[in-house]
Amino acid sequence: MRLATVGDVPGIGALMRASATELFPLFYSEQQAASAAIHLTEPDLALIEDGTYFVHEAGGEIVACGGWSRRNKLHAGSGARSDDDRVLDPATEPARVRAMFVRHDWTRRGLAKAILDACVQAARDEGFRSLALMATLPGVPLYRAFGFSETGKVMLPLPDGVRLEGVAMTLDLVS
Repeated sequence: MRLATVGDVPGIGALMRASATELFPLFYSEQQAASAAIHLTEPDLALIEDGTYFVHEAGGEIVACGGWSRRNKLHAGSGARSDDDRVLDPATEPARVRAMFVRHDWTRRGLAKAILDACVQAARDEGFRSLALMATLPGVPLYRAFGFSETGKVMLPLPDGVRLEGVAMTLDLVS
């Protein structure tokens, strides 16, 4: 595992699309999965530029990616909001876990857990007391097993009007 670089963007995008294409149809309708594969799979350069995004490679290919953010944006596909780039206050606001994807043939090997461990450590090092995320349904079992608690379910509007079920989750970093 290593920090992602701008040169990884094509590989990250390909992994995101492959993961969504393979895993999302197991949890969402065909229309929802197709929309998610378009609107939730664009790499966020801010995460890479901030040095908070990780990749796992195997055989020269990126097989897992994910990271955290000290910025306000909670999830991809939400559209641009005026305060997305606002830096969060570690004393009062949770850091964000963002854009976790694993290639379908590399799931259940501990790669996502290793990324989450790195996110927890880095966020703690910057003084954050908690993490928050918006999980898509394929990720919920991972986040629950890691210790995240569900705080609510929402229907996420994607740019094409399709709505996708998401699960808001948090993790306390203090205890």
